Amino acid sequence: MSVVTEKRLKDRSGSTCEISGTNENLVVYLVEPKTEALPENCILIAQPLLDQIKNPETMNPNDWRGLSDSMWNENLPVQIVSWRMLARLKNHDLLDMMYLDEDALEWAKATGEGEDEEGKIIHKDSNGNILQDGDSVVLIKDLDVKGANFTAKRGAAVHNIKLVWDNADQIEGRVEGQHIVILTQYVKKTK
Repeated sequence: MSVVTEKRLKDRSGSTCEISGTNENLVVYLVEPKTEALPENCILIAQPLLDQIKNPETMNPNDWRGLSDSMWNENLPVQIVSWRMLARLKNHDLLDMMYLDEDALEWAKATGEGEDEEGKIIHKDSNGNILQDGDSVVLIKDLDVKGANFTAKRGAAVHNIKLVWDNADQIEGRVEGQHIVILTQYVKKTK
């Protein structure tokens, strides 16, 4: 990073992290996917926060308490990083308060942050295992099948299930030759 950019960022931020407000261990972060290290593309951030940006599995929500202030920062790159981290932390209350124009929102979403799990319907069995189309499951309880006048017995295998796309609590499959909808809480995924 250029010395000029670093100096301008320190002047802009008062030599503090633009996310947390700390004045220790500061580095310049070029906000992806921008490639030019200009002040309008960078923020001054504490190294531990930058490490968490680069390694999402190390995220510590307590380190990001400053987001409720930084999201209102007048500098767009600070807003972009704030939006991305709020999305990663799934803080929808603060995200709903934020406003980014169309171009800024496109920049914020450019890394795919906030799109991974948001809005996705995840089907899980009774043990919390993720189910997918084509999986095999076993019923863990006798189930009365409405409209078919039979009981699907505990232990019955259901092969090649289909996920109900708009309801995480339901799958479809064949039991005793009948195509039925089954609640995921009553199935266990088989290997």
